[in-house]
Amino acid sequence: MSANPKTIPDVKKLLDLNALYIRSVQHSDVAAFRQLLAPEFMCSNGDESYLDLEQFLQASAAPVKISGLQAREVDVRVLGDTAVIHGRTSYAKPDGTPGSGRYTDVYQRRDGRWLCIAAHVTRG
Repeated sequence: MSANPKTIPDVKKLLDLNALYIRSVQHSDVAAFRQLLAPEFMCSNGDESYLDLEQFLQASAAPVKISGLQAREVDVRVLGDTAVIHGRTSYAKPDGTPGSGRYTDVYQRRDGRWLCIAAHVTRG
């Protein structure tokens, strides 16, 4: 985690939002995503798909086939009213074998609230 003392409250909040994001993926929680994501949110995936907010929400509504999704090695950098979160994921694939991935999420502070404006996800 990269933070100076002035950004520690923001880093803690962003870590909480990151945990909510991961839980929302695992549990197909579209309602939570509607609270986390900005209207202009875009997500690029390892399969080269590029989803806007509504496409992402539609895709997120489908039950996921992985289980035990966890974030690891989460690094939060606060750069003024923008924050970048990098992390690794681990999970079990449908056949029970281990899987992993990486993600980068970009948040922007708006009216004192952090919203995710972009995400990039890869899974192995």
